[in-house]
Amino acid sequence: MDRVPPALTPQLDVDVPEEGLSIGEASAAVGLSVQALRYYEREGLLLDPTPRRSNGHRRFHRNDLDWLVGLVMLRETGMPIAEIRDVAALSRTPGTERERLKAFELHRQAVLAQLKRTQEHLAALDTKIAAYRAYVAGEEGTIHDEQPPARP
Repeated sequence: MDRVPPALTPQLDVDVPEEGLSIGEASAAVGLSVQALRYYEREGLLLDPTPRRSNGHRRFHRNDLDWLVGLVMLRETGMPIAEIRDVAALSRTPGTERERLKAFELHRQAVLAQLKRTQEHLAALDTKIAAYRAYVAGEEGTIHDEQPPARP
């Protein structure tokens, strides 16, 4: 049985030959730079050690790419590398589904809090934009054209 069933990881729509993809091909497929992919590997974020050819070149297979797409998604939600490292370590260990669930639930709370802050910032921007539109629509000049009040 898979440590992380395919239904629990995003699926990447790309053809992967039996021999796998080079690091450049894999990085392009998942939307990471080669440097970022090497960093992820060094930081222990990959589910499995990356297989290498006899010449030392890495080869990435379907399960590697699907896992990487999941990592990209987690990073894009703002999950810190340390937390991703914890999830990766848990995912290597059978029977840790409850711990993984808890990690994702905690991160979801953090994403919701960030979303709330972002929505508040967006509302403030909308208010400012509306005020400027009203000013521009009703005035010939701009705010900067106004003369400062005279000093006493």
